[in-house]
Amino acid sequence: MNDGNIVNDLTVVVELFNVYALMLLFIGGFVLWALNWGISKASLKITEKMPTRRFLILQITTLVGFVLYTVGTIALVIGVLQPPKEFMLAAGGSIAVALGFALKDIAASLVAGLLLLFDRPFRVGDRVSFDNVYGEIVSIGLRTVRLQTLDDNLVTIPNSRFITDVVASGNAGELDMMVVTDFHVALNADIEQAKAIVEEIIVTSRYAYLKKPVTFAIEEIEVGYRLAIRLRAKAYVLDVHYEKAFQSDIVVRVSKRFTEMQVARPG
Repeated sequence: MNDGNIVNDLTVVVELFNVYALMLLFIGGFVLWALNWGISKASLKITEKMPTRRFLILQITTLVGFVLYTVGTIALVIGVLQPPKEFMLAAGGSIAVALGFALKDIAASLVAGLLLLFDRPFRVGDRVSFDNVYGEIVSIGLRTVRLQTLDDNLVTIPNSRFITDVVASGNAGELDMMVVTDFHVALNADIEQAKAIVEEIIVTSRYAYLKKPVTFAIEEIEVGYRLAIRLRAKAYVLDVHYEKAFQSDIVVRVSKRFTEMQVARPG
């Protein structure tokens, strides 16, 4: 009786996965990939024309790709193979048990991916710090998150890591972001003069977002075994893509102005 059941199951499987069905599955899988690729390319072109809506467009693209692959794969398998109900239940149970043991890490990442899409601790386009890696989130996939560092390295991180580890988002979905830059002057320097110089340089930078205030945190610290004054300037860049350009601009110009105005530096 058991041998007969096994033979019947094998016969059902062979009938399902015939050459015609496999060809349709391959073509359908290629169509899903092509659609997702086309949507991604179209979204990039739209972001170039609507840069202020870049984050929203990228988030919608990520969600559409996720739904497309999930729903499309299920529809493709059921529509092409049309397996019997009993076979689907039996196969589903067996696959679930096997995957539960063999692919528990991947399953955890898939579940974490769903949580990331709905809980949204960060979004596509955000600048985040995670485990000593800093960069921009370029995609949130079913299994991994891809992060582009400022050195143009693409870092791939399993989704499950973001559920248990701490991640910091610098702009939380906004186009602008705070940039913190430190300047050091000697103890005998005119602090008010130095602060005024830094603030003037920041507000005249073409990268500055002036709808949010420029603030300072001033404290005495040790620099090269000597005490000095640290001026920590906190200002906003108008687009996260200009973060380092903004910081470089103000550092170069402030250093030049300090020299011209003979502001005493630690040394």
